[in-house]
Amino acid sequence: MIRFTEMKYRKFGNLGWNVSEIGFGAWAIGGSWGTQGDPDSMAALHCAVDSGVNFIDTAEGYGNGHSEQLIGKFLKARSEEIFVATKTPPMSGPWPPSPHCHWEDRYSERYLRENVEQRLRQLNVETIDLLQLHTWTRAWNRDPKPLEILQKLKQEGKIRAVGISTPEHDQNCAIDLMRMGIIDSLQVIYNIFEQEPAAELLPVAEEHGVAIIVRVVFDEGVLTGKYTEDHQFSAGDFRNDYFAGDRLARAVTRVDRIKSSLGEGARSMPETALGFALAHPAVSTVIAGTRNSEQAAANAAVSDMPPLDVKTLKALQSHNWRRAFWYGGK
Repeated sequence: MIRFTEMKYRKFGNLGWNVSEIGFGAWAIGGSWGTQGDPDSMAALHCAVDSGVNFIDTAEGYGNGHSEQLIGKFLKARSEEIFVATKTPPMSGPWPPSPHCHWEDRYSERYLRENVEQRLRQLNVETIDLLQLHTWTRAWNRDPKPLEILQKLKQEGKIRAVGISTPEHDQNCAIDLMRMGIIDSLQVIYNIFEQEPAAELLPVAEEHGVAIIVRVVFDEGVLTGKYTEDHQFSAGDFRNDYFAGDRLARAVTRVDRIKSSLGEGARSMPETALGFALAHPAVSTVIAGTRNSEQAAANAAVSDMPPLDVKTLKALQSHNWRRAFWYGGK
């Protein structure tokens, strides 16, 4: 059943944009999350915007541009103001970038200019609302030329805003960049398990007017409470790697602890996970991953709910899990 909601909107940093506090995470509609049909993807996008969502996040890497192409077609069918953020990956090399990588080899000016033109074509727009570098290393903070190049493209009218999607293992590497005033937004992992950004990153963003986009709010689905420790993902689903070995079982056990600590009458796990991220005042939007209209409606409906109470937030804070980030081999 599709539910429609009264969406709340928040300031997007210093840009003067009012964006829906629930955004649309468009990785799954591009691929890598199991079987996904374009009709379901388009229905999800329409349902989200019908529910008040006006912020969509995508990337070149989401289906090698397929997610962007779908969004480009979708935009032509809508008249509302919709903000679209996309991401440019670095040129070939280690992910995340090694401390020994040189920015010239990963984000050269020629490459960035060519890639931005490709993003414009894929989205079928004249200007990109927000162009984010899909990863970063603090090794470049002393000479952040890629961001300066994007600022030039901003002045040229190719993009409206500049951001970074944080490297999972070192999200705090972007704190100095916020203080330098050379990024408009930062996309971070912030959820019930990953609470480290609340220590310094989020307060600095709020202090300097940098918009915060929260990703991985469901920790790739496990914080929705729908997985069991023996859950099987389909072939080609990236979660086979993310939850390799005993990772899924460990995560499910911790989700069960969350449910027990909240007790009877608590909100559903998806509602709780979204409510936790929305509770921090630095957060501009939470881009919940969405692949069908039912998910779009359910995610948007959380904006209509009262904020989580102090007692619940305190309980959730105790579930901070200092596992760092899961890369291959760990």
